[in-house]
This record gives sequence, structure tokens and C-alpha cells, in this order.
Amino acid sequence: MTVHIGPLAPGHAGEVMTIQRAAYLAEARRYGAWELPPLVETVEEIRKHVESGMPALGAWDGHRLVGSVRGKVDGARMEVARLAVAPDQQGRGLGRRLLEAVCALAPDEVVWLFTGAESDENLRLYESAGFVKSGEHFDAVGIRCVTLEKKVA
Repeated sequence: MTVHIGPLAPGHAGEVMTIQRAAYLAEARRYGAWELPPLVETVEEIRKHVESGMPALGAWDGHRLVGSVRGKVDGARMEVARLAVAPDQQGRGLGRRLLEAVCALAPDEVVWLFTGAESDENLRLYESAGFVKSGEHFDAVGIRCVTLEKKVA
């Protein structure tokens, strides 16, 4: 079946939370950090983001949601956040398709994101999509993260 990418609706929040938690478990295991924001975000927080009008996209295989991504626009910049693909669907190019789709909704300056510095497969995906490393920081749970940016204008 062909995967369709389109906007999320507030009613998808529960499915988004399920996909997000399943996808981010590997990162939690890698870092021994079970309090990662994508793992503790609530259905209500996801619903509010979707209702805010900020970019929020899903990938559907038939009626099943198999991936999602959200953007946080701040002026001429947008943060790509919560890119998640169901574990049984990973490796099919869905993450790249979601990333490209959300970047197409960005304002005309910079798209940025961050990922764990030891998340090699994530770094490969982002760098192959044109993102370049722009800095490092420690997140709220103490994980060393890499910030990557891509000019969209």
C-alpha cells in the first residue's frame, strides 16, 4: 500500500503519542534516559500543538498512522520536532519523506533540529537531507545533543 503524508488533526493525538513513544524507546535505551520529552508528552500537549496551527504532519499506510512530525515556527526559523516512525516501518524512507514535507512548510530562512550526539542513524539521515551541524548542548536530562540547521531560502 502507498503511504500518504498529510496534516494531522486534533483527533490523531492519541495515535501520534503511541507512534512517538514506540519510536523513541530506542533512544531512551541508547541513553538510559526514560524521561525524554517525546516519551512523557501527553495527549493533551500533542492535541494543543496540532490545534495551534503549527506544522503537524502524519504518514498513513491505509488507515494506520505510521509516522509523524511537527514543526515549531519562530519568526523566519522553524524547529523540526518529534520526527517519529513506527518501529516496524523504519527503514522504508518514511522519516525522510516526513522531514522533507515538514521542511516544505517552513518559513523562508532556517530549519533546525537537534538529536543525540550518539544517534548515528539520525545524524546520517539529517546530514543526507542537507542539514549541517551548528552546535552542541546538553538537554534537560543531561544528554549531549547536536544541533543541525538547513537554509531553506
